[in-house]
Amino acid sequence: MAVALLLLLCLFRLTDEAASAQIGVNYGQLGNNLPSASHSVALIKSLRAKAVKIYDANPAILEALSATDMRVSIMVPNQAIANISSSQAAADAWIHANLLPFYHRAKIRVVLVGNEILSDQSNKATWFQLVPAMRNIKRSLSALRIRNVKVGTPFAMDTLETSFPPSSGAFRKDIADPVVRPMLQFLAKTKSSFFIDVYPYFAWSGNPNSISLDYALFRVTKPTYTDPGSGLSYTNLLDQQLDSVIAAMAKLGVANVPLTIAETGWPNACDLDQIGANVANAAAYNRNLARRLAANPPVGTPARPGKPIPTYIFSLYNENQKPGPGTERHWGLLYPNGSAIYEIDLTGRRPESSYKPLPEGTNNQPYKGKIWCVADAAVAGRRENASQVAGALQYACGQGKGTCDSIRPGKACYNPNNLLAHASFAFNAYWQQFRKSGGTCYFNGLAVQTATDPSHGSCVYPALSP
Repeated sequence: MAVALLLLLCLFRLTDEAASAQIGVNYGQLGNNLPSASHSVALIKSLRAKAVKIYDANPAILEALSATDMRVSIMVPNQAIANISSSQAAADAWIHANLLPFYHRAKIRVVLVGNEILSDQSNKATWFQLVPAMRNIKRSLSALRIRNVKVGTPFAMDTLETSFPPSSGAFRKDIADPVVRPMLQFLAKTKSSFFIDVYPYFAWSGNPNSISLDYALFRVTKPTYTDPGSGLSYTNLLDQQLDSVIAAMAKLGVANVPLTIAETGWPNACDLDQIGANVANAAAYNRNLARRLAANPPVGTPARPGKPIPTYIFSLYNENQKPGPGTERHWGLLYPNGSAIYEIDLTGRRPESSYKPLPEGTNNQPYKGKIWCVADAAVAGRRENASQVAGALQYACGQGKGTCDSIRPGKACYNPNNLLAHASFAFNAYWQQFRKSGGTCYFNGLAVQTATDPSHGSCVYPALSP
């Protein structure tokens, strides 16, 4: 009786640990103001994360992680895939150089081969090298008798051709048979996971009139959407997205590969022409996600009820060198100085009532006013950044048609004749002309959006009116 009770207690502890170990954090490094690896790992521990995913095999980070019990995922860089796919010796060399020195000290459990390779339309050749590279990495591990390290690769949701309703989920035709099917077969054979980067924020912000913000933030408790194809009912947007991936896998005849969420999260700030990225929403999404993942037994999704889904929140820090819209630099749980952007317990056990109140977001509806893109005086105005500003000005003026005509000598915006003023006009003219085709108001951190009209005298800056 005592032995049976002890076994039951051990089983309970193991099950409880598994339930609380579902959530980790992505540790990105695209910032010029981030703490050291050892300090960062200490901060990750303070968040009570159980796993860490990095985007390389940084020795300093792995050294710091060797003193912890956190599960670790490392990554083969995209540019190494071609060589590794065609050379077993190259795969062996990568594993010997990057995994082996830390394998017996850090708890490395996953090698990810590349990052969102199938989203890169400019390098399609790499798509067909991906699975061969994964096989060669697996052979390298097997040759070393390393059996507890899985091999995978993260996909983005744009690898799906259709995702709504979830039962219609299907991979893009250009990759489904030549790449995804053999990859799923490899994952099934090696008992690895399908890693997916899934962001309800993007689905909601692209269609806020049709998708409820509460539905995206796990604030809905009763089913509000029923898939007409499967009959399954949903209480949140993340489950819909995950089940569309599950449906897509089933259409390729490989239905039982487990899912791991390689990235998910919610941005804590954004540009004026974006919506819903604020501290309150970010805290709600990540806290509710952690609480959901902590459920014991696991919740799973409507298509896979009760199945645990290991998850990595993106990201540890706000990273100031990430290009693109303002949201790209504001996914962090922490500011670069290590302070919390909002309180969170990644075990999911802390009740919501114990958190300090946060100011409600003010940008949950699209901004209605005019917007301009100008040089950020606090950054672009520094003397040491003058050469960067000049380069960015030259780039902006070299694009499009007549982008900088108004700042030529004798024209309306020539005065004041200084670098900062000319850069502001050029940045704005470029952004207004190319925004719809992907141009951003960033310029390596030199530009910022503003609701204050920078026009002066006869110099008129064109404005974006959302």
